[in-house]
Amino acid sequence: MKVIIGSTNKAKRQAVQTVFGAEIVKSEPVPSNIKEQPMSDEETMEGAINRAQNCHVLHPDAVCIGLEGGVTYIRNQLYLCNWGALVSPGGRVYVASGARIPLPKTIEEKINDGIELGKIMQDLTNVANIRQHSGAIGILTNHWVSRETMFVHVVRLLKGQLESEMLGFNSCTAKENKV
Repeated sequence: MKVIIGSTNKAKRQAVQTVFGAEIVKSEPVPSNIKEQPMSDEETMEGAINRAQNCHVLHPDAVCIGLEGGVTYIRNQLYLCNWGALVSPGGRVYVASGARIPLPKTIEEKINDGIELGKIMQDLTNVANIRQHSGAIGILTNHWVSRETMFVHVVRLLKGQLESEMLGFNSCTAKENKV
């Protein structure tokens, strides 16, 4: 099995390698076709699906994965969110979401001013390319959870859905989403 992650982001690539094995995972830089800073669950999920589908166009015989981080409002509180999508060689689309954590008001204000979360966190921590490493989740959890481990959870959910369907259990997400 060949697995392609639709990103060159180190944290995303390592998450997929953790779940599928480093020897079979390759990176393919593909667009998410959404804004730099996704502002809802729907937009973040769309970015993940777009990455997986754009990857599938280039590698139709591979398992293609898209991962996307974003923010979303729940009850007037801005949360960090993350989504993943997997497109099977047959074109079936699986989706999953992971952890959510509230963002401090100071970060929310900067995001609402149009600044991307990665840039905000980089400026606050003086860590270059922080989203390639621990990410906002790492800083906000005192490094108990990194961006990679957050995405590992999502990738496990995706792989589990794929394997479950291969065992004969129909996945509700796969039935509703076909490339």
